Amino acid sequence: MKNMTFIATGDAFVTQRIPAEGYEGFEALRDIIRAHDVGFSNLEMTFHNSEGTPAAVSGGTWAMADPRCLDDMRSYGFNLFTTANNHTGDYGEGGVMATIRHLRERDMVFSGTGASLEEASRACYLESRKGRVALVSACSTFHVSSMAGGQSGSMPGRPGLSPLRFTTTYHVTRPHFDMVKELAKITYVNAYNDYGIKLGYVNPNPEDVTVFGSHRFALAEEDRVETAPLERDMARIEEEVREARRQADVVLVSLHVHETDFDDFAVPPAFLEKAAKRCIDAGASAVIGHGPHELRGVELYRGGLILYSLGNFIFQTETISVQPYEAYANKGLPIDTKVGAYMDRRSKNGTAGYPTQEDIWRSVMASWTMEEDRITQVRFHPISLGMDQPRTRRGTPVPGDEGVLRHLAELSRPFGTEIRIADNMGYIDL
Repeated sequence: MKNMTFIATGDAFVTQRIPAEGYEGFEALRDIIRAHDVGFSNLEMTFHNSEGTPAAVSGGTWAMADPRCLDDMRSYGFNLFTTANNHTGDYGEGGVMATIRHLRERDMVFSGTGASLEEASRACYLESRKGRVALVSACSTFHVSSMAGGQSGSMPGRPGLSPLRFTTTYHVTRPHFDMVKELAKITYVNAYNDYGIKLGYVNPNPEDVTVFGSHRFALAEEDRVETAPLERDMARIEEEVREARRQADVVLVSLHVHETDFDDFAVPPAFLEKAAKRCIDAGASAVIGHGPHELRGVELYRGGLILYSLGNFIFQTETISVQPYEAYANKGLPIDTKVGAYMDRRSKNGTAGYPTQEDIWRSVMASWTMEEDRITQVRFHPISLGMDQPRTRRGTPVPGDEGVLRHLAELSRPFGTEIRIADNMGYIDL
C-alpha cells in the first residue's frame, strides 16, 4: 500500500437536495473530496419515506430525509459512512432497517447499525484501488431504545446502533459528600434503591461511596469528574478492531460522542480519550470523532491520528420537512403547526440556540496520507456552513477561511499537537 489518501468530515444532517447544476462552492468541495481514495462522513439522519414510526424521544430533532439525499452525499465524493449516532433511532426499528435497505440498494459502504448487535458492531470494508479499508463505528449518545440487541439461543437480535456506554463517578470532598447524602435523605431519591439493599437484591455501597438517584459519588481529596468507557462495550469494539486489522490494510474507527466532563463541549470527555487510544492500541490507524456539532482538538498517539470531533459538514436542521406529534407537544404548540413555525419557536426567531453559536457553523475537512501503514501527512481544509445566511442556505458547506484553522490549533495544543497554517490550509508536520 503506497500513498493512500483519506478525507473525513463530521455530521451530515442533510435535508435538502443538491441542485442538478450544483451550488456556489459545491464543486470546490467535491473536487477536494474526490481527490482522495477514501472519503468518510457521518450520516446524521435516517433516510426513508416514513417507513418507520416516530420514536417517543429523538436525538433533538426527529431526523428523516428523502433517500435520494444519499445520492447527493455520494455526489460529493464520499464512499465510506457511519450510521451510528443519536438520531439512529428517531423512527424506531423500522427507520433503522429502512435506512439500511436504502443504503444497500445504492451499494453504499457503512457500519454502526444493523439487525442485531453483532451486525451493528461489525466492520464494513471498502475495496479501494490502493487497498482494503475497514470502518468500525460506535456511539455513546443515544436513548436506550436505539441500542442494538444481541441474539440468544432462542431469540433474534434487535435492530439498532453499536453502543459505547460509559460510567461516571463524581469524586467530591467531605463537605460535598455529606451534602449529597443529606439531600438524598430529605428527598427520598434513593428510597427504591435503599429498599433493594434492605431486601438483599442490591449490594450496599462502600462507606466512601454514595448515590443520588442514578449518579455515583465517591469521597475524595479534591472535586473532579471521572468518566470511563464501559468495559463490556469497549472490549467488544476492540475485538472488532482487531478482527478488522486482520482483514484489512487500514482500520478506521468512528465514535459519535456529544458528552463532555465539563461545561465546554469543545473539550472531549475522558472516556472518549481512553476509548480512542484503546482503539489505536487495538490496531486502528485513525479515530474519527463527531457529535457535539463543533470542533474538538486533534491528537497524535502512537502513530495514530485522533480527531476528537470534526464538527458539522452539513447542518440543515431548520429545513426538515416533517416532525411528529411529540415535537409540537413538547413546545406546547398545536399539532397542525407548520415545521417552519416550529423552528421559529424553537430558536426564538433565530435569537437563541444553534443559529447564534458561531462554532456550529464553521468546521474542517481532515485529510491524511498513509504510506506502508504509516501516516505521513495531515492536512485540514476549512469549511463554512453560512451562519449569516438565510435558513434556506444556512447549513450547506462551502470553502471557509483560516479563522477556523486558528481555532482548531488552539483546541489541539493541550494534546501537544501543533497545527501550522499556510495558504488557507492547516498542516501537522510529521
